[in-house]
Amino acid sequence: MNPVPSAPDLVDIVLMRTQRRTPTVVHPGYKITRIRAFYMRKIKFTQQTISERLGQILSDFPRLNDIHPFYADLCNTLYDRDHYKLALGQINTARSLVDSIARDMIRMVKYGDSLYRCKCLKRAALGRMCTVLKRQKASLAYLEEVRKHMSRLPALDPNTRTILMCGLPNVGKSSFMNKITRANVDVQPYAFTTKSLFVGHCDYRYLRWQVIDTPGILDHPLEERNTIEMQAITALAHLTCSVLYFVDISEQCGYTIEQQCSLFRSIKPLFANKQLIVVVNKIDQQPWETLDAEKKEMVQDLVKDANCSLMTMSNMSEEGVSEVKSTACDKLLAARVDSRVSGKKIENVMNRLQVFHPVPRDGVVREACIPESVVQAQKEGRFGSKDHKPKKSTAGYAPTKETANGDVDMEVKKTARDLMWENGGPGVWAPDYREIYDLKDDSWKFDAIPEIMNGKNIADYIDPEIEAKLQLLEQEEEQLVAELEAAAMGEEVESDLDSEEEAAVEAIRDRKRTIRLHSRTHQSENKPVIPRAIRGRSKDKHDPGALNENEIKKMMDKFGVDTSKMLERGRSMERGRKRERSLSRKRSISLDEDVDMEDIEGSKGEMKKAKKAKVVEARRREASLARSHSRPRDASQVGLKDEETAKVAKKLDKEGRKQWHGASGEGDKRKSVHLVKWMNTGKKRNGTHYAR
Repeated sequence: MNPVPSAPDLVDIVLMRTQRRTPTVVHPGYKITRIRAFYMRKIKFTQQTISERLGQILSDFPRLNDIHPFYADLCNTLYDRDHYKLALGQINTARSLVDSIARDMIRMVKYGDSLYRCKCLKRAALGRMCTVLKRQKASLAYLEEVRKHMSRLPALDPNTRTILMCGLPNVGKSSFMNKITRANVDVQPYAFTTKSLFVGHCDYRYLRWQVIDTPGILDHPLEERNTIEMQAITALAHLTCSVLYFVDISEQCGYTIEQQCSLFRSIKPLFANKQLIVVVNKIDQQPWETLDAEKKEMVQDLVKDANCSLMTMSNMSEEGVSEVKSTACDKLLAARVDSRVSGKKIENVMNRLQVFHPVPRDGVVREACIPESVVQAQKEGRFGSKDHKPKKSTAGYAPTKETANGDVDMEVKKTARDLMWENGGPGVWAPDYREIYDLKDDSWKFDAIPEIMNGKNIADYIDPEIEAKLQLLEQEEEQLVAELEAAAMGEEVESDLDSEEEAAVEAIRDRKRTIRLHSRTHQSENKPVIPRAIRGRSKDKHDPGALNENEIKKMMDKFGVDTSKMLERGRSMERGRKRERSLSRKRSISLDEDVDMEDIEGSKGEMKKAKKAKVVEARRREASLARSHSRPRDASQVGLKDEETAKVAKKLDKEGRKQWHGASGEGDKRKSVHLVKWMNTGKKRNGTHYAR
């Protein structure tokens, strides 16, 4: 239920909505029909807004004639049925009055002959509508209080399985509810701690049960009972449930057993057609066996007259709590089944049910027939097991007494699970789904799937015998080399290489042969492509990588290359050292300067001018050298055709470098101020605009 606004708030809501959702600009120079339509639209929109708001209120509140009688009487007890209906009736009358005012004023605006008269009629119409709303101040305030109280009422289902507890105050009803449900009802040692209906839930026989704790009832006439007691009377009168009437035999509640029996007789008509159990509580304080004979006879006569059950229990020691709960649930279940069987609906259900009892057609005994081949296979052990029980796979399990002997029937068909454990276990072996392919020819199942590129099959351009042909060529080459070596056995082969160079050539050839063989071996492996930025770097402590200093030195030493300068250059690059002139270059420059200074003859001023010119020249030269090592400025040097393409490339590079720098995006939540000034001030033209 939506909140019910007060009368001033409702007037503000209606006028503000009219101001925002309708045009606000009109001039005396407009046609009179346009002026009339302008003000008629204002009146009609205000009437529609008020009608929608009041209609929403009327539809939210329940109609007492359309809801369950329990809820209708509960509303009568809590809110006074007459007052409730009167408030809703006044709201409905106000809606009708607003409709009639709008209808009459629109009819008068149709005959307005000027902008001033139309505006006066509009003001009169809106003023009369707002006056009608202001007169509903008391009704709207009452309905808002009713809505708040209704929202706090427990969710009680009058048609489900229910256990209801009643009795005088302080006899142990709330304590029993806390024991059998997950509710947390306040328990205090004084009367009327429970002032309204409390609902809890429990489970019994896989069914959900509703347990209701009612306020205490006093023994006086119905007219003298207050709102708290009438809630319990309403629940007893309208709910089909199992009733537990609590009796405190210790009399610690402040009422004697005679007074409790008197209350039972006064509300006995409310127990009709209900499963009733008289619960004798607090037997830990006063045992039932040691109770006075007169008091015990009084309670027993009460039970006998009502034809109900008598049970004893104690909330403190929890003795008999579960028995009381199970007995109440069983009695209610049996009563619900009996009511359904005795009802009219059971006939329609029984007409659709038909039970067949098979009857033998003759006296021939027909036993189970097992084919002779199956019996013979079982005897020989070729089919099933000797005890005719299905065999279970033991793969992946620890051996047991039955499987410890190791007798395994190899003829039993292996399942996918057995194959998984034989080939490495879960995560290592995966089934070959090609076995279940449904193809025209079963011999095609395990064929390699063709790879297509540019509409052509790659396999058409690969010679399947290329490996064999290459091997034949290598054998032929080795044979020719061997024949040449045999022919030149006694002759010395002339060569331009010395022994060390020939050894290096042979090592290079062996290395190439090894690389070729390794490539063929791992050709079918699916290896990821390593990015060039991290290629050769260290991946873990066991693989230092090809760019490691020790690895480079070890490899280059094989070829007899001095790596001292190479490693020194790599270290300087890692440190990020700036480029500087070499010491020899600096020394030569300083020597040149000294020589030049010696050649200069003249006054002291001329020597200063010459020295300053040398410094300027040195700086200019250094700047030119720095520019010579920067990136190329010409488009042709970076692979572009002309300056236009260079500009396009520079623009694309700039667009690609754009990044998010913390600004809000379209997914960020924004909360704007409600009814800000720029949305409500200024003029608004005609048309269907929702903002200025």
